[in-house]
Amino acid sequence: MTELRRQIEEATGAIQASCSLEPAIAIVLGTGLETVADQIEVAARIDCADVPHFPVSTVDGHAGGIILGNLAGKSVVAFSGRLHYYEGYTLQQVTFPVRVAKALGAQVLIVSNAAGGLNPQFSAGDLMLITDHINLIGDNPLIGPNDDTLGPRFPDMCEPYSNELASLAEAVALENGIRLQRGVYVACSGPCLETRAEYRFMRTIGADVVGMSTVPEVIVAVHAGLKVLGLTAVTDECFPDALEPANIEKIIETANAVEPKLTRVVTGCIERVEI
Repeated sequence: MTELRRQIEEATGAIQASCSLEPAIAIVLGTGLETVADQIEVAARIDCADVPHFPVSTVDGHAGGIILGNLAGKSVVAFSGRLHYYEGYTLQQVTFPVRVAKALGAQVLIVSNAAGGLNPQFSAGDLMLITDHINLIGDNPLIGPNDDTLGPRFPDMCEPYSNELASLAEAVALENGIRLQRGVYVACSGPCLETRAEYRFMRTIGADVVGMSTVPEVIVAVHAGLKVLGLTAVTDECFPDALEPANIEKIIETANAVEPKLTRVVTGCIERVEI
């Protein structure tokens, strides 16, 4: 048994000792999805610090916790306290919750994030469906020996974000009168924001929004055989020729404004998805 698989089994065993529920869907409660936790019919709430090998977020607004329960008629496990590479964790640690979700029985992963808009047709406050991504973090969570019991050595990335779930999200958004942009998410390591030249480069290579998360979790989800739905709250506009210093308070305010729309799309998808 590899060290990673041993850690996954020990973490999974600790969670299952607290709750026997087998989740069909895993949710990473990134920016814009925190209030989803309030809608879950909670079967168990577990502190990440109480689970073996589980890293704990050090970022304000990302309190660590694992919630098991039911949401929109489906069994779910939700992870609050997203981990980031810039905190000093390895990408294997950042993606550990996805590994545990798979071991618990999840078949679908839903991820959300806040990001800066690069596409001039986007505005702060928009909601974007992630159709693809670009990894500029400079690392990959699959580097190192591969455990074939967890996934293939060379996972195919032609459809990292499920077309089926994307179509479902678009249908839910349309029925709720929510404008849902489509685009490519580029991930950087952070924690500093990007320069004007970097924003121009990212736009040139095809990115529509830029952030500091999500891509590692999606890579591991694909490796593990999970279907992925990814959504972005566009919280600011990163247009190099009209760039202004980032206003963190305004970014948080925008993320909070997008949250109800994001929550409606996610809960609608969970209700309708066939597991």
